[in-house]
Amino acid sequence: MKLSNKVYDILKYIALIALPAIQVFWLTIGKIWSLNYTVEIGATIGAVALLLGTLLGVSSYNHNKPYPMEPPETYLDDGDEEGADVDE
Repeated sequence: MKLSNKVYDILKYIALIALPAIQVFWLTIGKIWSLNYTVEIGATIGAVALLLGTLLGVSSYNHNKPYPMEPPETYLDDGDEEGADVDE
């Protein structure tokens, strides 16, 4: 599956900026207001951010990795060229 640059950039923003910010916000507000399941929800947000970031990192690595070097082209010398050394 190929991602367009726009989709990749949006997902990268979500994984690296939005989800960690939401996680910290949730954990802070949850502690202040004694909300239920604060830690569980915060850990889930962190796990989703980690998963998304890892998948995007693998995708980026596969997209940017150098291609293996191709073997040099070989030319067979059939002896028909001028100046070729041919024992007769």
